[in-house]
Amino acid sequence: MQLTSYATAIPGSLQKISTRVILETPNSKEIQILLPAGQVMKEHQAPYPMIVHLLTGTIIFGTPGTEHHLKAGDILSLEAKVPHDLTAVTDSIVRLSLATADSASRVSAVVTEKTN
Repeated sequence: MQLTSYATAIPGSLQKISTRVILETPNSKEIQILLPAGQVMKEHQAPYPMIVHLLTGTIIFGTPGTEHHLKAGDILSLEAKVPHDLTAVTDSIVRLSLATADSASRVSAVVTEKTN
């Protein structure tokens, strides 16, 4: 058994997008993404299906031709290799559930290389 919390912020993360692995199990990786208001994760795609759960805040989750306006509590699933982007309307905390075969370092690289 493992116990952790999404409520704990990442130190120094208020001015930029930050990520951290919350939990790893044999079935999934759970990632916390902190998105300060106005920050953007530019278009990217994942090699495996994933689940995005908005814990707090509001974001715009863009997929080709569509903007999904998510509010706290909303959850969506996304198939592999679908281009998408995220824009924080307000300070937001995202729970990202990845397949075991996916990499948390890939998410960190997206933040490092593709944010404004």
